[in-house]
Amino acid sequence: MAITTFIFLGVMVLIAGYLVVLYNNLVALKHRVAKAWANIDVLLKQRHDELPKLIETCKQYMSYEQDTLELVITARSSVANAREQQDMSALGAAETQLRGGLGRLFALAENYPDLKADESFRHLQSRISNLESGIADRRELYNDAVNLNNIRIEQFPDVVIANWFNFKAHDLLEFTETEIADVNVKALFNS
Repeated sequence: MAITTFIFLGVMVLIAGYLVVLYNNLVALKHRVAKAWANIDVLLKQRHDELPKLIETCKQYMSYEQDTLELVITARSSVANAREQQDMSALGAAETQLRGGLGRLFALAENYPDLKADESFRHLQSRISNLESGIADRRELYNDAVNLNNIRIEQFPDVVIANWFNFKAHDLLEFTETEIADVNVKALFNS
């Protein structure tokens, strides 16, 4: 009888240990998603802070391009609202709108040699382009973390632990088809 009890307790300890490992892995995945989002959020905030400077610099030269400037301002606000609410579908749509507006703004800047020569404009254009690249890189890492999290919380036996401790799936940060399509540079310059 003592050997049976010892075997039973050993099996129970192994099962409990296995469940603890599963739980800890799910916690690590949840925090990896949060960290990936925080990395995107930092870049979005930095870009958010740079855009008013860019708009002000452009306003000095582009008096006839108010529609484009207002599009960027509106899109900036939409991105900020979606970011604060962590609404990934709204953020993707707002990002698409903002990137389109910035593309048009930079294309229109070609028509203003004084603006293109302005050191502040060139610096801001470079800074925003670098932030855009960083956001794209971080978005890829975020989506990888989300995908891994979402797969694990649906797989057995992880799904049992995930449901028991209320682990949730996260939305991917996706951009609309126009964001991932090839840019028609000719159309940007003819706008």
